[in-house]
Amino acid sequence: LTYYTPEYETKDTDILAAFRVTPQPGVPPEEAGAAVAAESSTGTWTTVWTDGLTSLDRYKGRCYHIEPVPGEESQFIAY
Repeated sequence: LTYYTPEYETKDTDILAAFRVTPQPGVPPEEAGAAVAAESSTGTWTTVWTDGLTSLDRYKGRCYHIEPVPGEESQFIAY
């Protein structure tokens, strides 16, 4: 699954959240944002009931926009 989807357009039914992200050195902000989206929704390291969803793309979290935190060189807001 791809959790970073910059082309995604939000819907009225979406639950929106913003996360302040500080990626590990060498990790791109897009990858860090995607990891937060995954762990906040259907992505996990263990088998769970969501693995059986047929429309997983509908329920998964997405990181669709990233912007730098003003004055903080290595921090980003991931939406």
